[in-house]
Amino acid sequence: MNRLLDIQKKLLPELVDTMSMRYRILRFVRLMEPIGRRNLAASLEMSERVLRSEVMFLKDQGLLYVASSGMTLTEEGHNLLVQLEEVMKETFNLSTMEKKLQDIFQLDQVVIVPGDSDQFPWVKNEMGRACVAIMKKSLTERENIIAVTGGTSISAVAEMMVPNAELRQAIFVPARGGLGEQVENQANTICAEMARRASGRYRLLHVPDQLGKDSYSSLIEEPSVREILNLIRSATMVVHGIGEAKTMAKRRQSSEEVVSKLQEKKAVAEAFGYYFDHSGDIIHKVLTIGLQMEDLNALPNVIAVAGGSSKGDAIRAYMKQGPSEVLVTDEGAARAILEKTRI
Repeated sequence: MNRLLDIQKKLLPELVDTMSMRYRILRFVRLMEPIGRRNLAASLEMSERVLRSEVMFLKDQGLLYVASSGMTLTEEGHNLLVQLEEVMKETFNLSTMEKKLQDIFQLDQVVIVPGDSDQFPWVKNEMGRACVAIMKKSLTERENIIAVTGGTSISAVAEMMVPNAELRQAIFVPARGGLGEQVENQANTICAEMARRASGRYRLLHVPDQLGKDSYSSLIEEPSVREILNLIRSATMVVHGIGEAKTMAKRRQSSEEVVSKLQEKKAVAEAFGYYFDHSGDIIHKVLTIGLQMEDLNALPNVIAVAGGSSKGDAIRAYMKQGPSEVLVTDEGAARAILEKTRI
């Protein structure tokens, strides 16, 4: 397969380009169906004229169904897309990149989806879909407690969640309190949305993520808070994002003193209230309610989801020391990481 793809790239480079374009169209239709041609063209940054021609081809091949409500994939289109995903991984050398990242960070599994979510936001939904597939495979026979953090990447995971017999028995819990940010990106909201889409159950943590020492000591002694914290710490699976240090400090409305410290120590990544420098060393810790880094070491399945070329440094820094076992990312972030990593 690799040899054939190499030959095609040299003798028929336009064939690979055309296949990649049609693959992108099918992927996006699967994510957003039913979708109109105008919205599809805008999302893929293609002219309507070019897209019209491609849609007619895919329709004639029996891969797309076009109706007044919009375009959807046919059953044959779904089946072909599943087969095409492995082929495109080889075409873009994503399988090789997955193995390199797995070796560099000593992970059990790395999944890279094609594209860059910085350039095409819908790629984040593809990461979400890939994460949901991993979550289903990671379910245990006993009661599953799934802890999730906030952020746009984990929100995309919630959007891609679908009902599942095993997930119906799962309990979804927030891995931390609220950050005071947009409600749709908070752990509580994402937790409830995942449970709703999976037809599962959920429990919420109604406390701020960041607290002073006195407030922290008082709150964790509250019976209701202690009960949910015990449930969170007994999670069988954790799904979390990786943030850029500067962005997370702003979202937490950190003091000027903290911001200066992060700049001085050259912080690049944040997860679970911990800030990391380029070497992966922890340089600052925020007092938070929820899962701590030391808790993760005792949990069986820890999945990190983060992508976009701009997050390459943050992912690389966190994964050097972080206890995650699985990384779901995109092509943009993977290439950015590998460019700065000696193999």
